Amino acid sequence: FVWTVSSNRRSETIAGRQLQGARYAFENQNLPLAASELARIIENYSGTNAAAEGRLLLGQVRLLQGQPQRAVELLRDFAPSAGAAYRAQAYGLLGAAYENLGRPREAAEAYQTGADRARLDFLKAQMLSDAGRAWVVAGDTAKAIAAYRWIVNELPKEGAVTEARVRLGELTKGTL
Repeated sequence: FVWTVSSNRRSETIAGRQLQGARYAFENQNLPLAASELARIIENYSGTNAAAEGRLLLGQVRLLQGQPQRAVELLRDFAPSAGAAYRAQAYGLLGAAYENLGRPREAAEAYQTGADRARLDFLKAQMLSDAGRAWVVAGDTAKAIAAYRWIVNELPKEGAVTEARVRLGELTKGTL
């Protein structure tokens, strides 16, 4: 037991250090190097927090590289099984990838799931706003209205409430 705990801590520490290097490459816009380092961390340190963070960052890298299909492939299986700390963000990135692929219904569903999993109100509001936008593009204004109303009624202190009110006004022709 002690050996297992010690080994897990050591793996987490090493993976964390390598993740810092990959973040540095990302922040300096060296996306190919960041992608390579992140893929290696994910493969070698599966099950660590660093690997989970690495998946999220690799999803962002794939989107910035104009590879939304690769981002979807990376995040589609990860999002449902991600730890609670990463799940909402994973669904948010998945939604963005689907939007980039021109698949608004899947994007809206991913954003909605991300909002349902978000633990922070500002993140929930942003995800619902993204879901509303995607539902409009998908042609489902009823779901868009529901998302925007949720923000206005349940999250009135969040920054997304102003946009939600505007979008509600547009969708309901001013009859909130």
